[in-house]
Amino acid sequence: MTSANGSASGPLGLDPQLLSILACPDTHHSPLTVDEEASELLCTTCDRAFPVRDGIPVLLLDEARHRTS
Repeated sequence: MTSANGSASGPLGLDPQLLSILACPDTHHSPLTVDEEASELLCTTCDRAFPVRDGIPVLLLDEARHRTS
């Protein structure tokens, strides 16, 4: 998939390079994984799920939800 400016877009319409550097905003700064079905980025350490709205990741702790296993 290619965006309007000619760059490739990855899951949830996010740039793959951006996805590779995004981290949880909590103090541990763990990497995030993508849950395309839920349109969320998931922290690998604290099990928070951050929403992606209109292709924009919302990395605010107050906006995150805790996932249940």
